[in-house]
Amino acid sequence: MDRGWISAHGFLADGRSAVLVDRDGAVNWWCPARFDGPSVFGRLLDDRAGHWSIRPVDAYTTTRSYLDDSLVLRTVFTTATGAVAVTDALALEPGARGHEIGLRSPRVLARLVEGLTGEVPMRVDYQPRFEYGRVRGYLTDTGGVIGATAGATRLDLRADPPLRCAEGGATGEFTARAGSVHGFTLGYAPTYDGGEPTLPDADRVVADAVAGWRSWAGLHDYRGLHRDQVRRSAMVVQGMTYQPSGAIVAAATTSLPEELGGDRNYDYRYVWVRDFSLTLQALWRAACPDEANRQFAWVARAMGRIDDAPVPIMYGVEGERDLTEHSLDHLAGYAHSRPVLVGNDAWRQRQTDVLGDILDAAWLMRHYLDPMSPEVRHLLHALADQAVLDWHRPDAGMWEARDAERHYLSSKVQCWTALDRAVRFGPRIGEPADVARWAAARDEVRAAVLTRGWNDRLGAYTGAFDSDELDASVLIMPLVGFLPADDPRMRATVDVVERELSHDGLLRRWDGDPAGFVICSFWLVGCLAEAGELDRAGRLLDQLAARVNDLGLYAEQIDQATGEQLGNFPQAFSHIGLINAAGRLTEAAGRMGATTAPATEGARR
Repeated sequence: MDRGWISAHGFLADGRSAVLVDRDGAVNWWCPARFDGPSVFGRLLDDRAGHWSIRPVDAYTTTRSYLDDSLVLRTVFTTATGAVAVTDALALEPGARGHEIGLRSPRVLARLVEGLTGEVPMRVDYQPRFEYGRVRGYLTDTGGVIGATAGATRLDLRADPPLRCAEGGATGEFTARAGSVHGFTLGYAPTYDGGEPTLPDADRVVADAVAGWRSWAGLHDYRGLHRDQVRRSAMVVQGMTYQPSGAIVAAATTSLPEELGGDRNYDYRYVWVRDFSLTLQALWRAACPDEANRQFAWVARAMGRIDDAPVPIMYGVEGERDLTEHSLDHLAGYAHSRPVLVGNDAWRQRQTDVLGDILDAAWLMRHYLDPMSPEVRHLLHALADQAVLDWHRPDAGMWEARDAERHYLSSKVQCWTALDRAVRFGPRIGEPADVARWAAARDEVRAAVLTRGWNDRLGAYTGAFDSDELDASVLIMPLVGFLPADDPRMRATVDVVERELSHDGLLRRWDGDPAGFVICSFWLVGCLAEAGELDRAGRLLDQLAARVNDLGLYAEQIDQATGEQLGNFPQAFSHIGLINAAGRLTEAAGRMGATTAPATEGARR
């Protein structure tokens, strides 16, 4: 596969799962049951793991875009003999609009081929592979419907042009002429529940999906900097929401590497509590408060009652806790990067920053939590009590270190955040004695961070207590209100972190991190904005906003030398980072007056 293939993909979503389709018209990823279910197309991880391509027979060039305010993708192929468009959409429930989209999606992928000019010979290659490419299904052709069944999965494909079944797949050729329309509809259903896959007409699926997404977009009207990209990023976050529960997965894929040929290849199709507070802030800034309210309801249900055990830091999309990791040894991995993993053993870790994530989110949503239910009150009270104890303990940190626990500064800061927000809630969640205890612990944490987190030799706050190693996670300190961004030591830290870890606007997490971590770069924008350095923040935001692929999508990381996107894709954290950075800069410019607003590209849109 070519370098840069990760960012060659577009993203489709239906509120249950995601499809990735490349610019050559190939569907290379789909787990139709739900985001973290087994794939039926998995060529992202191995050429033998299944794909479905529709493309011209002869040489072509492509252009592509989303249809306005939707996650419906249109790719135009131009050849020496003519031009043809392929429009791809995951179906929404017919007639679903606004916040109802995705709740009851039929799990159907539609592909519509339209001849634009001349005549273009086209080729179809349909190669489903079940259980992450382990199994070829039994294929049958009944009345123009090609069925494929293996284990718990059934797929039915209805195609206007006739296809031939052979070797576990189906192929065919047809000619797209100016004005011609050819539809393909692929439906999924569990094998044994008695139902059959739904196979609506492809043109109806596309039209209804466009109308559904546009109705959702019409409810959210962000007016700040980089408006178009913020709106696109908000739609991506919405697309990564498992609508039956309201949970947002970190990414649509598993095991796309942080470094080509490396072994840091994790499964991100789950829900991290860490992302929770930042997601809520992003949805708030993108004018999506209804989704934010659902998010808090979901995390409260998933956590249940809190006891003395470590607070779970991640879940499956329906609140599952056991996400035990295992390797898919039969897959070669993206660019031969192994292992390929399903599950994520980070679920076992202690990561104390999640305490602050949840209480900060609750404080953000405090007006929506009034009157507060007994369950929510218990949750917030218990998390504050946990922070009193846990801030003393080492943990795995927000980067989920697997070698040893340490006293990570960002974890201590987020324990401070938990206690600070609990004190602000006051009698709404605790008795006077509780509030006094939380306040005392908050002040103790602050003193420890200011003393043991500062390194005189480096002139900066470091990644852990008494450490000599820089870490970009300390940039959250002003973003959660621990220190003002213009505090002399905080300002010095921002300068040192930027000088030592940044290149061409991309910020690594630590020295030795293989690539720039996108959200860290957006944290830097936020710090500069909060410090009043609006022009610098604006220039950096413009640089980062230009790092998206041609469809406005980010992976988790970007190579500082080549600009290649790396890691799981698309990455909610990265899109959340863009939304929050643009929002912070917009707010900072507003506080300083319109005459000092940064003249970014986004400001002119």
